[in-house]
Formats: sequence, structure tokens, C-alpha cells
Amino acid sequence: MSQSLRWLLWPVIAGLITGLVILVAQKSAPAAPQATTSTAPGYAEAFTRAAPAVVNIYTSKLVREQRPTVFDDPILRHFFRRGNPAEREKVERSLGSGVIVSERGYLLTNLHVIQGADEILVLLQDGRQAIARLIGGDPETDLAVLKIELDQLQPIPLGDNRTTRVGDIVLAIGNPYGFGQSMSQGIVSAKGRYGLGLSSYENFIQTDAAINPGNSGGALVDHRGQLIGINTAIYTQSGGSTGIGLAIPVDLA
Repeated sequence: MSQSLRWLLWPVIAGLITGLVILVAQKSAPAAPQATTSTAPGYAEAFTRAAPAVVNIYTSKLVREQRPTVFDDPILRHFFRRGNPAEREKVERSLGSGVIVSERGYLLTNLHVIQGADEILVLLQDGRQAIARLIGGDPETDLAVLKIELDQLQPIPLGDNRTTRVGDIVLAIGNPYGFGQSMSQGIVSAKGRYGLGLSSYENFIQTDAAINPGNSGGALVDHRGQLIGINTAIYTQSGGSTGIGLAIPVDLA
């Protein structure tokens, strides 16, 4: 083989050897870890832990109201000796939320959610429903205790308000506008709010988690799904959530 041909072959041989080394190195290198859904940020675990204990509450109340007639005029009523004006009956319905706090079927909610109701229907996350009876209510704190007769209930884990700090992540779970169970996320905006005229004893947790009509009596939980408050009111001029929600601390409830 001529010397010029050997000089031409050496670069080709060197290239083949280099390529073979790179190929072997790639096959022996460990595979990159695959991303899994369990590492994704979020509060699904907190919802899974707390949601089975949060119920939807529907109430009905029979209301009698006077129907205006020509005999409402005092002169005509006296003339025809008609003492009682005509009456009609209607059923008023409202909605709210509640939290299961005992395997024996005891629930916490707001007193204003069920006050005056003739019937209280409780709907669980698993689709079961039951008629609840009122065990007791406290207008001083706007709290009420209900009882349902169902088995295999999952009470909510309780948190500790003493460790709750302004800025902590919180989740509001309830039944806004009757849509069914929903969750919203925010932070603790303030603690110890009082002087709002909502109840006689006020020591509210303030949050910017969206709380709307129907959320009253529902759960305010921390990022671990532990109950830290009972959602009770919103500060609004429009009727919807404006970023100022109020909850009764769990230690008081």
C-alpha cells in the first residue's frame, strides 16, 4: 500500500473508532427520570382528604303570607265583617354547606343556614342523602349541630388554629350557588377579625379564597386538608365574592 493511501485511511479509521466509543457511552448512561403526576404541584391530596366530610345542605320552610284583596281596606272589612284577609302558602328553599365532625353522624354548619327550616336535607360527596335533625344552635357564634343517621361516615381531620399564620395557604370547600361541591384556593389574610356585626362573639379568620352564597357552613382547610374554620360570611356589596371571606376558627367551633 502506498504511503499516500495510508494517510487517507487513518482519518476514516479514527472516525469509526470515535463513533463506536460515543455509541457505547450513550447505551451505558442511566435513563433520565420520567416526570410523574404525583410530583405536580397542587392541592389534590388535601381535597381528597377533606372533601368526603363536606356536605351540601338544602332546606325548605313553609311560609304563610297574606294575599292582598279588596277587603284589606279597613272600611270594607268592617262593612262585610271579614276579620282575616286571604292567606296563601309557599315553600321557601335555601342552600348551604356543612362539615362531618364525627363518625356518629354529627355535623357542624352555620345557624343561619338552617334556622327556621321545616326540613333539612344533607347530600354527601358519595351521592348518599339523609334528612338531618337539629341537635342545637348557638346564635352568639352562628353555629349549629346537626345529626344524620348514616354509617361509614368519614369525619374531617381537625387542624390547630394556634399554628395558623397570616399568609398560609387555605382551601374553601362548599356548595356555592348550589352547583355542588367545589373548592377555591387562597391565603389567610388576617386573624381575629371582630366588630363586623355578624354575631355576638366574633373572632374570624379572614381569607381571600372565593366564598360565595352556598358556601356558608362549609370547610376552610389548610394545605394538608385539616379543618381550620367554618366558612360563615363574605364582605360584599354585589352579593358575590370580592376577596374578603370570613370563617369561624375551628377551636371555637
